Amino acid sequence: MPLSARKRLKFDPGDRPIYAIGDVHGRLDLLQQAEAAIVEDASRMPGPKLIIMLGDYIDRGPSSAQVLAHLMTPAPQDFDRLCLLGNHELMMLEYMNGSLPFTEWLKMGSAATLASYGLDAEHLKLIFPIASKLDNFIRQSLPRQHVEFLQRMPILIDTPHTIFVHAGIDPSVPLEKQTDEDLVFIRQRFFDSPIKLPKLVVHGHTPHNEPEIARRRLNVDTRAFKSGHLTVARLWRGRVHLFST
Repeated sequence: MPLSARKRLKFDPGDRPIYAIGDVHGRLDLLQQAEAAIVEDASRMPGPKLIIMLGDYIDRGPSSAQVLAHLMTPAPQDFDRLCLLGNHELMMLEYMNGSLPFTEWLKMGSAATLASYGLDAEHLKLIFPIASKLDNFIRQSLPRQHVEFLQRMPILIDTPHTIFVHAGIDPSVPLEKQTDEDLVFIRQRFFDSPIKLPKLVVHGHTPHNEPEIARRRLNVDTRAFKSGHLTVARLWRGRVHLFST
């Protein structure tokens, strides 16, 4: 595993119900609706519960800053919440540390993220025609606590029966040697591999109109920012229940 690899968590949730939420992309309204539905659904289940966010909280939708601020608050009563890093968060961090140019970050839909912080990307380019000055202004303007929140996010959760990850895994590589890039960007090598997955993989990243159920794989990215449907998967006692906003 590369020395720069981000945190990977491994634990046994026991009998705790787990709710996995797909790509939010700046839709705070849908996230709040999904959480309300989760609380209602979980009211019939005893004990603590866990929410796992599968990454891509920012870009494209209107409320990226507000989504991050919400995720930084305590989870609903009787719940814990774990937030995984997605490729959009990774690229924001790469822009913030100077390894990704502003023009490349804009291609990810980051103008919407900047707007949620009160910054107009096109106007800023006119005010700061020199790229280094533009970058310095943006990096100083974004809340440090939000950046640090992203930096602390794990990139994979491994439980006895299920792997939770943003994009997927490379089935030809041992789990402990997966690269950060594959975990948040992979598609075809994950989808098309003839190698059997080690366990159920719950992921997002590749949008579909409906949740995608495949052999040992569940994709809950239903392009919430555009469709208005944010999908939740509840995993409990060997069963999966899907619902959406």
